[in-house]
Amino acid sequence: MRILKAVEDVNESQKSRLFYKAMQYFGSDLKGKTIALWGLSFKPKTDDMREAPALILIDKLIEQGAKVKAYDPVAMEESERRIGNKIEYCEDKYGALVDADALMLVTEWPEFRISDFEVMKKLLKTNVIFDGRNLFEREDVEKAGFDYFNIGTEKK
Repeated sequence: MRILKAVEDVNESQKSRLFYKAMQYFGSDLKGKTIALWGLSFKPKTDDMREAPALILIDKLIEQGAKVKAYDPVAMEESERRIGNKIEYCEDKYGALVDADALMLVTEWPEFRISDFEVMKKLLKTNVIFDGRNLFEREDVEKAGFDYFNIGTEKK
């Protein structure tokens, strides 16, 4: 039973990793920051939000005084049913980036993989991406002028 509990604890802490990376990047102060979330569902091609990391991230970001703007191709209605209007729902992935201080990639929807970094740079206030699904190649993102933080690998 202890092993199962340890695995559950690790899985829960993984859901908060992007939050802590953002806290470190912005100097432990997210008050007044706007964070764009791409992906709300637990996994792509579903509106299932049970155990979704986005729910944990949203709560933590709001607790720190951040505003959250989000886009998900399918799960926005389910998100609104679960959490109401605590966040701003956007019509598309780029709309979520308008005046945001950072992007957090939470669900690995295929449409997120094909993104125009030049458009993203024009929309974001700060060129930083926190990628919870390792969707992008570090070299491509950094070459485009972004600070890039993903899971499992650190900057060189």
